[in-house]
Amino acid sequence: MMNKLTALLLLLVAPLGADALEVFACEPEWGSLVKELAGDNVNLTVATTAFQDPHRLQARPSLIAATRRADLLICTGADLEIGWLPLLLRRAGNPDIQPGRPGHFMAADYVRKLEIPVLVDRSQGDIHPQGNPHIHLNPNNISRIAIKLAERLGVLDPANESDYMDRLQEFQYRWKSAIVGWEQRGELLSGLRLASHHRGFSYLADWLDLNIVATLERKPGIPPSAAHLASLLETLSPNPPAAVVRTPYANEKPSLWLTERLDVRALRLPYTVNVVDGPVDLFALFDMTLAALEEVHNERL
Repeated sequence: MMNKLTALLLLLVAPLGADALEVFACEPEWGSLVKELAGDNVNLTVATTAFQDPHRLQARPSLIAATRRADLLICTGADLEIGWLPLLLRRAGNPDIQPGRPGHFMAADYVRKLEIPVLVDRSQGDIHPQGNPHIHLNPNNISRIAIKLAERLGVLDPANESDYMDRLQEFQYRWKSAIVGWEQRGELLSGLRLASHHRGFSYLADWLDLNIVATLERKPGIPPSAAHLASLLETLSPNPPAAVVRTPYANEKPSLWLTERLDVRALRLPYTVNVVDGPVDLFALFDMTLAALEEVHNERL
C-alpha cells in the first residue's frame, strides 16, 4: 500500500512535461511549426516576438537559461541571428546545441535562398552572405523545412518518432491544401506594386509574383535618410505603389512620411505568428497576409 501511495505522490509532484524535449526557437514561426509537429512532446521557449527585430536581440539571463537546458535549437540561420546567437550559445555552454550537433537546426539550410550577394561589404548594411534570410514567407519553404524538422525531432526523441511522423503527415495534408487555396487567391495579386521598408517580404513577393518597386532602407538594416526618402518620393510620384508594407517591428515613421505624400496605404503586414493581437499560428499568418493584400488590391480597382 505504501509503495502505491509513494508512487502516486511522486507522479503528482513531478513537473508537467518533465520528460518532454526542451526546444528553443529563435523566432515565432519556428515555434509554431514545432508545436504543429510535436504538440505536448516538447517544452518550448521562443526567443523573440513579432515586435522584436530578429536581427537584434540581447542575451538576457532567461534566454541563456533556456538555451542551457535545450535539447534542440531551431533558428532561421543564414546569418539572420548572427548579431546575438553566437554569444547566446557561448554563454549557455550547452554542447548539444552547438553547430554540427543534432540539436542545432538552421531552417535556411533546407531551402533555396534569394538575393545572394555577389560582393559582401559590411559598409552596405546588414548584408547576408548566404542570401535573404526571411525564408518563412513562402509557404512551400515551410513544407520543406517541416520534413527535415520532424526527422530531427525523431533523432533526438526516438521514443516519439512515430508520433512526429504521424503529425508531419497530418500537417502536410492540411498545409498543402491551404497552399492551393492561397495560390488561387494570390492569382489576383500578381503584379501588385508595393514598396517595402525592409527586404523582409522578398519570399512572399517571389511566391505571389508581387512587384516590390522600392525599398525604404537604401542599405539593409540602416534607417532611411531624409534624402533617400525624398528621392523615393520623386521617383515614385508619377506611378505610386499600391502600399508601403512593413513588419510589426519596423519604425513606422518613414512609411507614414512617404505614404502621406504619395496618398497610398501604409500597411503593416503580420510578418510572423503573433498570439497577442495577430495570427495565432502559421495558417492564420498566411490567411491574414493575403487578406491585407487583397484589401489593398481591391481599393485600387
